Amino acid sequence: MKKLSLSALALFTAMAGFSNVTLPKVFGNQMVLQRNQAIPVWGWADKNEKITIQFNKQTKTVKAGKDGKWKIALDAEAAGGPYTLVVKGKNTVTFTDVLVGEVWVCSGQSNMEFHVSGTKNAVNEISSANYPQIRQIEVVKDLSGVPLEDLKHTADWKPATSDNVKDFTAVGYFFARDLYNKLHVPIGLIHTSWGGTEVETWTSREAFQNSDEFKNMISAYPHINTDSIGQLKKAELQNKITALQGSIPDANTVATWKNADYNDAKWPDMKIPALWETQQLPDFDGIVWFRKTIDIAAEDAGKPAEIELGMIDDADATYVNGTAVGGLNGYNVKRVYNIPAGVLKAGKNVIAVRVQDTGGGGGIYGDAEFVKLTVGSKVLSLAGSWKFQIEGLINGNPTAGPNDYPTLLFNAMINPIIPYGIKGAIWYQGESNASRAYQYRKAFPLMISDWRQRWNEGNFPFYFVQLATFNSANGTSKNGSAWAELREAQAMTLALPNTGMSITTDIGEPGDIHPKNKQDVGKRLAAIALHDTYDIEGEYEGPVFQSVKVENGKAVVSYTHTGSGLYVKDKYGYVKGFEIAGADQQFHYAQAIIKGDKIIVWQDGLANPVAVRYNWADDASDGNLFNKEGFPAAPFRTDDWKAVTAEVKYKVN
Repeated sequence: MKKLSLSALALFTAMAGFSNVTLPKVFGNQMVLQRNQAIPVWGWADKNEKITIQFNKQTKTVKAGKDGKWKIALDAEAAGGPYTLVVKGKNTVTFTDVLVGEVWVCSGQSNMEFHVSGTKNAVNEISSANYPQIRQIEVVKDLSGVPLEDLKHTADWKPATSDNVKDFTAVGYFFARDLYNKLHVPIGLIHTSWGGTEVETWTSREAFQNSDEFKNMISAYPHINTDSIGQLKKAELQNKITALQGSIPDANTVATWKNADYNDAKWPDMKIPALWETQQLPDFDGIVWFRKTIDIAAEDAGKPAEIELGMIDDADATYVNGTAVGGLNGYNVKRVYNIPAGVLKAGKNVIAVRVQDTGGGGGIYGDAEFVKLTVGSKVLSLAGSWKFQIEGLINGNPTAGPNDYPTLLFNAMINPIIPYGIKGAIWYQGESNASRAYQYRKAFPLMISDWRQRWNEGNFPFYFVQLATFNSANGTSKNGSAWAELREAQAMTLALPNTGMSITTDIGEPGDIHPKNKQDVGKRLAAIALHDTYDIEGEYEGPVFQSVKVENGKAVVSYTHTGSGLYVKDKYGYVKGFEIAGADQQFHYAQAIIKGDKIIVWQDGLANPVAVRYNWADDASDGNLFNKEGFPAAPFRTDDWKAVTAEVKYKVN
């Protein structure tokens, strides 16, 4: 994306003039205010207007400034309610059924956005929800090129009852439910998340300006409005299409792309399976055709067959030699279609797949072993190079997206809720930053520190979810794993004070980036909060690597947080997930046994091990080490050999 200078763009406040007393939209009926600390209340009125605030037994006054802004701090309140908050000026604003308890911000990308309605046992979870003192406000998705003082859209606080809970953030709800059942005080959730987003869009411009890692980047990108971003995005896409194929084809041309006799020799190549965002089409939402030519032996011609295409994001129409054989809509559904008798012919055969992506990742993805054609007893792999061509954009005039420019979501979805009183934040994000995991070591702590500074509540608790298992690109120690490196960057963020990390490699789904078990995610975050924030004793995380030493050709790994003892989830007692390497940096699957609070790791034939890794892969479901309290061991590596993402830096396209 080219830089844009907008001399006409003035920095403005969200509220320009006032006739009535107003408060930010994060305030509302049924809200929860933070207990045991001063309660910020703020808003706008006519300049110099006297404002009176009444809450419980408190009455306070404040005068609006010349700019119409006013702010006051109510005295700390114990948990309780319901109360009424009354704000009087020339008019009166009243909020009813207000509770005082614990308030947590819930933010991140799609796995935090994921609603209770999509979880395992969703029907039972919804029907049994009866927690009127757990309440959520969900911030409406929005973008802004400059920091807003208020949310653009009204949102309501809602109690966690069977009528409402289906639309709650699942991770947030299950987190809150565990807190409530232990603390017996109201719990408020401020849910502000957006699927597919990167950490840089949740970070302020000022934070980037003060960062050695990012200050040069942000200086190249001026304040910009979202309409201009959309215009630049459209121009960028058109330039990309021109470079790849010249122009968007007409309908008559597209109609021939499914046919076996169409000549696709001039089409560019793309690796399948893999999302196209990771290849030639980053940030592309639209329709792309893929074609692959295969050879069928004469004895198999005319036979019925089966074609598997892994998973497709979002919808497909699949043809073999011009004959439609299947099509589905669903990013997490495996494609398995029958090829009728008479379709396959001896010699060259053409598979054509029309893929439509409406947002986020797009393309044919998943495990290569599930991309194949089976005819009789023969299995032909379809993984590898395919021809591709763009049919068109989903939106003829693309609008700005949250990742198109830094700070857009901080400006629109975080800044407007500051300084609402909170206890802390929970965060589930990182999938969209995996390609530059190494830089996430600095980007993620920067965002946390930025939020803490702006809320001015000190180092409030910030607990996050380490990436779950997902077979993003078959990444391993042998070929490099961006997801493992992202998990490592998350673990390094624990160097910040008052942070905690929930390990979820055991409850992910290798074929689904959105695992449905959000109950355990929330429970593990709550375990950290109950221990670290609320001083409730008990084990709250799984075994964490402490040290390694080599004795007699075997690596001896020591752990903290072993709880009541180390434990493996395997009926034969085998410890899985460990790898070991010598000085040649070549990793081998290792044997391992539990010995007290240590793991002994070795590989026959490797006399001098120098490095050990555990669960170092995109799909980290192989590891089966836990403590007896049921918390999984954290992935780790003992080496610092070069990361595959070390050279990848954030930039605006």
